[in-house]
Amino acid sequence: MSAIHITDIESAINHWRTLTPSPDGVTLAPELRALAEVYALMIYHHQDEAAEKGFPAKAYAAWKAWYDTTMDTPCIAICSTSQGDPLCKGCGRTFEEVQRWPELSPGDKRSVWRRITLHGDSWRFNRYAERAKEDARPT
Repeated sequence: MSAIHITDIESAINHWRTLTPSPDGVTLAPELRALAEVYALMIYHHQDEAAEKGFPAKAYAAWKAWYDTTMDTPCIAICSTSQGDPLCKGCGRTFEEVQRWPELSPGDKRSVWRRITLHGDSWRFNRYAERAKEDARPT
């Protein structure tokens, strides 16, 4: 089941805080309010993920707007899954994740990103880290 991690909600909140700062230090933009409600419930219930499917529509729209500003794929164009490796040495994804990437939901993609970032052992995060940063720059 697709889920959105609390750290992504925090990133989306910070994204919206930058875009629409509070005019008086108290009032929140609608996107922030929607995300803050979900975040508060997650904290209260000690949850680190919320199901993508049941996410409130306004909060999901605000999260998705942040998500659309992130890199879509972790690929660095050095793939070893086609040579039989269970995990790509370049990006850290499994063969199935590489093959199914276009059909994965945003929540599923972020889950993969989270896993490969936490492991941090693919070339994306060491040998070719500079290249990955260059690829991430907006054009």
